[in-house]
Amino acid sequence: MKSALVLGGGGFIGSHLVKRLRREGFWVRGVDLKFPEFSETEADDFVVADLRDAGNTRAVIDRRFDEVYQLAADMGGAGFIFTGENDADIMHNSATVNLNVAEACKNRNIKRVFYSSSACMYPAHNQEDPNAPVTREDSAYPANPDSEYGWEKLFSERLFLTYNRNYGMECRVARYHNIFGPQGTWDGGREKAPAALCRKIAETEDGGTIDIWGDGEQTRSFLFIDECVEGTIRLTRSNFTGPVNIGSTEMVTINQLAAMIMKIANKTIHLNHIPGPTGVRGRNSHNELIQEKLGWAPSEALQEGLAKTYPWIESQVLRRRGKNV
Repeated sequence: MKSALVLGGGGFIGSHLVKRLRREGFWVRGVDLKFPEFSETEADDFVVADLRDAGNTRAVIDRRFDEVYQLAADMGGAGFIFTGENDADIMHNSATVNLNVAEACKNRNIKRVFYSSSACMYPAHNQEDPNAPVTREDSAYPANPDSEYGWEKLFSERLFLTYNRNYGMECRVARYHNIFGPQGTWDGGREKAPAALCRKIAETEDGGTIDIWGDGEQTRSFLFIDECVEGTIRLTRSNFTGPVNIGSTEMVTINQLAAMIMKIANKTIHLNHIPGPTGVRGRNSHNELIQEKLGWAPSEALQEGLAKTYPWIESQVLRRRGKNV
């Protein structure tokens, strides 16, 4: 039986990846600071461990795994990444984890390691036009990410690629673009735009008002979790190293995203635009390289993914209200 290690297996993407690998017949170990929040883990073995500690990292990477997925990071949405208040923790925590993981995998002679980078590493100056952002993989340099989160991701990309060159490893690097779906963080300050808007609309009566950071004309693309997992596994098992984008090319404004969710919720909600962290003005995935190298690219319409996500978040909102009554 093949074995896989999912670091960050208690998180949103990691828990979905664990389920997929188990369905494929892998023996799976998950590792995280916490168990999955919204469902029982399906991992054969799950270890609660802090990977900032090198000893803990060596303990969970205690043998050779066929595939290692390194998703563990200190992360969140705009309200966490762009305020500046968490920059030192973001850089220190994530970089320390990646340094420990790369070294432990090398010492166990593990070849195939997937690293989840982020579109946040792309230069801010290429994302000022909301209608024509540039995120081709070869546009990464000269480097100028819009956040310390992006700088750390760029550093760690280079870290894993040096282990390929110097130690004969076969690390794979993907740049995720705004992944969303059921069982993801939906409140508390670390949620991303689709989950935050689903929550706000679910909490608001028809005809009510919700707050939106900025003018809402900033653009993004959003990728449903199932396609993220599919792309991740395809890249990991391919002969292509990356870095490569894993994201959707369906770009919308935040105002349009809110309107799509309102339609699903069958509500008319007014938008109150307020000052707040918004990140770059525009961002969209560029998918020519993934199509060329993997013969595949994400294709699910945003509306379809939102139609699966909104009811789940609405159920969480209703459950929380019921507990508070």
